[in-house]
Amino acid sequence: MLHSTESVGEPETLQLAFPMCESGIGKVITSPTSRDLIAGIVIEPLSVWPDDRGVFFEVARAGKGIISRFPLETTQVSATFTYPGSIKAFHYHLHQTDCWVPSMGMLQVALVDLRSGSATLGAKNTIYVGAHRPWQILIPPGVAHGYKVIGDTTAGLIYVTDRFYNPEDEGRLPHDDKRLNYDWALQHK
Repeated sequence: MLHSTESVGEPETLQLAFPMCESGIGKVITSPTSRDLIAGIVIEPLSVWPDDRGVFFEVARAGKGIISRFPLETTQVSATFTYPGSIKAFHYHLHQTDCWVPSMGMLQVALVDLRSGSATLGAKNTIYVGAHRPWQILIPPGVAHGYKVIGDTTAGLIYVTDRFYNPEDEGRLPHDDKRLNYDWALQHK
């Protein structure tokens, strides 16, 4: 539920709003084609090839798939390994598009639409991805994103971005920001 907004950005850049969201985790996404996905979020299952030696999967191919529009000259690939129970949230970009590819462990991914004028402004999605659900997630500019490592093993996240890292393009919000009101606690059902 939206109560108030605060605009950020210049006219030629993406306009953001910081809505007062209802408490909770929003819509839990269990299908890559869910109608509840925030506008612009794209999910593609990874093809995984296990055998007696281990597991293989492709992160990305230039010019193909979920990152097909990423320019070769500015695409960056990075990785992070995060300990169980850790929360890395929230941040957003005005220009950069991210493609997240979990490589090990399990993540509770939280997304919140901050784009002023978006049909899904203020919507929250939660997506459980990783070893048991190998999906890649395309996150457009203006969508706040973060994650919590769930389970008892370190999680690995490979992320491909359509531009080189630029601290001027990144905004940060605390994981417990009162406006986003995301509930990171275990959801007892």
